[in-house]
Amino acid sequence: MTIDRSLIPEGARVLCAVSGGADSMCLLHWLLCQPDLTVFAAHFEHGIRGEESLRDAAFVQDWCEKAGVSCMVEHGDVPAWAKEHGMGLEEAARALRYAFLEREAERLHCDVIVTAHNADDNAETLLLNLVRGTGAAGLSGIPPVSGKLRRPLLGCTRKEILSYLREHQVPFVEDSSNLSDDYRRNRIRHQVVPVLRELNPRFSESAQRTAKLLCRDEEYLQQQARAFLASLPERDSIPTRELIALHPALSSRALRLFTDRALPLAQVEKVLYFCAEDGLGYLDLPGLRLRREQGKLFVHHGEPDTLPRRSLPRNGNLSIPEAGLTLSCSETVYGGEIYDLFKTYLFKTAAICGTLYCTGRLPGDRYHPQGRGCGKSLHDLFRDAGLTQRERDLIPVLRDEKGILAVLGFPADERVKPQIGEPCLEIRVIIEK
Repeated sequence: MTIDRSLIPEGARVLCAVSGGADSMCLLHWLLCQPDLTVFAAHFEHGIRGEESLRDAAFVQDWCEKAGVSCMVEHGDVPAWAKEHGMGLEEAARALRYAFLEREAERLHCDVIVTAHNADDNAETLLLNLVRGTGAAGLSGIPPVSGKLRRPLLGCTRKEILSYLREHQVPFVEDSSNLSDDYRRNRIRHQVVPVLRELNPRFSESAQRTAKLLCRDEEYLQQQARAFLASLPERDSIPTRELIALHPALSSRALRLFTDRALPLAQVEKVLYFCAEDGLGYLDLPGLRLRREQGKLFVHHGEPDTLPRRSLPRNGNLSIPEAGLTLSCSETVYGGEIYDLFKTYLFKTAAICGTLYCTGRLPGDRYHPQGRGCGKSLHDLFRDAGLTQRERDLIPVLRDEKGILAVLGFPADERVKPQIGEPCLEIRVIIEK
């Protein structure tokens, strides 16, 4: 039996997930035979199988006590939790079990968490994913390493595990739910795998080899997709023409990485078709909105369409977190020069009308930028500057009761232009780091 010891660092503190079944009892016994490891056991009782479930928890506790192993047991109510969160029993049980393991590993300062998934589990997972429809990632099976998780039995079959238990006289319990075909995995195990083993008695090993090869290919393609994204000059967008020019194997992976979503094939194709079109456009997918603008693809995170209205003090600071800046306001006298153009604004006090406030752009906004000699709409101003829709949404506009005083990054309005020696309101733009 080949157990991958390289997955567990020398001298590690190890938390072993123990159900009491053959696989986990084999793993726990093997770990205890490694003299350099500090081993803890953890059992999650799901509350699904009644007395049998409680029997399994008691079995694990008793065995660990006799073996001198610290054992943590948690009792849960998976059916109630699954109903509350709208999940299936298998999905809910897995979520609660792994949450428990992570908490205990943190509390016990464990370096790794080990689970007893084996070669037959891996073959069944590959077949389940194949039935659902998947790519190389799904057919790569169960990863041997995932964060703190380690699965050293992935190279061992159930037959080998049972032989190990007999040889070392290690007891285990049987889970009656494994005999039922109510679960998809059990139907694969009982009805499909036996037929495949008639064709190839070493089917699990063959499936393991296939998964390993596909995993290697998947890792390479992921590296290429990450390299493509890293080569882009901007991190918040993808040039649409460059994206659709990629091989589909890379464009699909780049899209999933960029959006941080496991987009199915149909949605990937929808996005690529969307990217082939021109002009401003939005594409809504479940839980995600994409924006196409100026030949680039953006993820629209659902921020406010524009900045909210905020009062602007005559003395003091105003934070505008959406734009990543603070306005520092104070009263002064105009000395004839502005040293930091578009980061320092001076408004003639006598020309300011009533209340001061800051907003984002509004429909129909126009003003007279100093030095332009004519009025200008913000729409034209932003278009001429080549700003994206999101950039336009985040530009603060300073106003009084008469209209626009200034648009940050552009000149102030002609009506508030001061003369030397006149009282002024000075507004300095401080970029937050």
